[in-house]
Amino acid sequence: MQYTQYISSPLGPILIQASEQGVSAVKFVERQTEDDKPSPITHRCYQELNAYFAGSLTTFTVPVDAQGTSFQQRVWQQLCKIPFGHSQHYGQIASALGKPTASRAVGMANGRNPVSIIVPCHRVIGKNGTLTGYAGGLSRKQALLELEGIAYR
Repeated sequence: MQYTQYISSPLGPILIQASEQGVSAVKFVERQTEDDKPSPITHRCYQELNAYFAGSLTTFTVPVDAQGTSFQQRVWQQLCKIPFGHSQHYGQIASALGKPTASRAVGMANGRNPVSIIVPCHRVIGKNGTLTGYAGGLSRKQALLELEGIAYR
């Protein structure tokens, strides 16, 4: 069973999708296209995202059920270790995974992250401190980094 719930955020509408196990997707959308089919998990995610945007939550606790390859899963788990208010670059993540030459593969896995914000792919910036791609758009990435007080160029 797939559950859905929308949230109005300062950066536009967000769609939350969840399975029985956890949140499977958090993505920016142009508008709400279907009726909510909430669950306790989507509701908890909704509450945590609202608290995050209000500045009162720095660590998400909602369970995540993101589907991906084993390498993608490892990258996403590593992203969750980047603390609120901090950033890393692809090489740092690759090194933490024991694959120091896999920066490009880390970037590809980062770009396929289906659980935006909660799995904080927005905290990954270029090695020189510049903004890099973001599925929700660079303006949203910039806003998320500023919300967390993360410096970039």
